[in-house]
Amino acid sequence: MSDTAAREDRPCLVQVRSLSKSYRTAHGAVELFRDLSLDVPAGELLAIVGASGAGKSTLLHMLAALDAPTTGHVTVDGIDVTRLRAAGQADFRNRTVGYVWQFHYLLPEFTALENIAMPLLARGMPRAHALGKAAQWLREVGLADRATHRSGELSGGEQQRVSLARALVTEPKLLLADEPTGDLDSRTAETIFALLQRLHTTHGLTSVMVTHHLGLAGRCSRALVLQEGRLQPLQGNGSLQ
Repeated sequence: MSDTAAREDRPCLVQVRSLSKSYRTAHGAVELFRDLSLDVPAGELLAIVGASGAGKSTLLHMLAALDAPTTGHVTVDGIDVTRLRAAGQADFRNRTVGYVWQFHYLLPEFTALENIAMPLLARGMPRAHALGKAAQWLREVGLADRATHRSGELSGGEQQRVSLARALVTEPKLLLADEPTGDLDSRTAETIFALLQRLHTTHGLTSVMVTHHLGLAGRCSRALVLQEGRLQPLQGNGSLQ
């Protein structure tokens, strides 16, 4: 069975339909997308690449209900996120989506263990239970011996591991990663990507990763280029500006 046929045989976890996004500036309107559509089948690891300013992060923000389109709809796991109000958006992000940023955004006054537990504590889970699940995820990302370390005591790669564990501690169906290796050296970036791949597979995730790294993008299930407001398959090894 071809990759295309395999995708078509799986239900879509993410559906984007007729999406447009424009901004008004002092110099006039800026249009990022027009009539953009996308299907992400369950279980896919999708990479989205494109030049700086193409709108990759904005698209990811819309999948996470962090930003709203000008027109169009985003449906994740049967939920039309474009129709959610603020409380519904927060609940959607806490239960359905795990988000990894380029910068880790760990809270410096808390330990690695406490940072991972934060989404569960925000959900109202008892502290002991939340810390227990966080400890499981610290082991999952290979940092069991860093539980009591604060973010300033961790390397860049360790900080991103904690960030990845924090994104997945709620057991989301969809993982969104915005340049997760962008601030890391090549060797550490490779390690983080390999970890992301492993967690994607072992936990049955659907994942969308924005990256400038064409080599990593080519190792995902599928890679698309966002260019001039359109998504198209990544071809060859061309460079991104």
